[in-house]
Amino acid sequence: MRIIFAGTPEFAALALRAIVEAGHDVALVLTQPDRPAGRGMALQPSPVKRLALELGIAVFQPPTLKVTVAQDRVAAANADVMVVAAYGLILPQSVLDMPRFGCINIHASLLPRWRGAAPIQRALLAGDSETGVCIMQVEAGLDTGPVLLSASTPITAVDTAATLHDRLAGIGARLVVEALAGLPLPARPQPAAGVTYAHKIAKMEATIDWSKSARELDRQIRGFNPFPGAQAQFGGQTVKIWRAEPVAGDGEKGRILSVDRNSIVVACGSGALAISELQKAGGKRLQVREFLAGHPLKAGDNFDVAA
Repeated sequence: MRIIFAGTPEFAALALRAIVEAGHDVALVLTQPDRPAGRGMALQPSPVKRLALELGIAVFQPPTLKVTVAQDRVAAANADVMVVAAYGLILPQSVLDMPRFGCINIHASLLPRWRGAAPIQRALLAGDSETGVCIMQVEAGLDTGPVLLSASTPITAVDTAATLHDRLAGIGARLVVEALAGLPLPARPQPAAGVTYAHKIAKMEATIDWSKSARELDRQIRGFNPFPGAQAQFGGQTVKIWRAEPVAGDGEKGRILSVDRNSIVVACGSGALAISELQKAGGKRLQVREFLAGHPLKAGDNFDVAA
């Protein structure tokens, strides 16, 4: 099958590789323009672009698909279907209508729950017990199209956004290959009930509020690992908390209840949080025993609490 692939991050790159390995002809890859990154802010290609160049596939990086010159390039590929995975640009109706089988999207949630930009993080933050991947037909609305295939996976108590991302990326790669082999597939309209939106993550959401329950903060830490990292303040300094678990405990919110070489236990609005991995601004991620060697903390000390 002749395919246009539209995607940008690592989640999409895994699907692109699976499609190529399945023997499909990827005529064109669409990905976002190179972005500045790193200490020197040099322009960096997306993971999808790097893979496409490695595989010898033509790459097109328009800033928009709403202009004629971009649409002409897409039309010239004469594709049977366009596969979309975390592309990041709006597809105009004229582009959606170009391929013979239209455009199908790999979406990392069980639709209609968590339509939108950050379904993996939002599922973790909400305490969902499961999530999954849907292969859906793209239409003009935001992730509103009918579902062609889906698969679910449980969310465990130790899952982070990183581990869940990797598992869902693997499921998505497998499902899209299955979908391509079966096109055209029966389309199941999404139910009207149960719609939620996974709004883009804002950095300010990563700030820890010790008045929340330990379970809420545990989900926040896991949901924002690796980006943007849950942040607390201690003595006016930012400390990122990367790994913790809710435990029994009671005390003034933000107060350190106990310290040993394995954990720093901090009182929350309900219960306590046993922190096992953290990072001071400008430093490295460290296990508690390593962190304490340079930053001694003791029971009775307090993390900063907003007034």
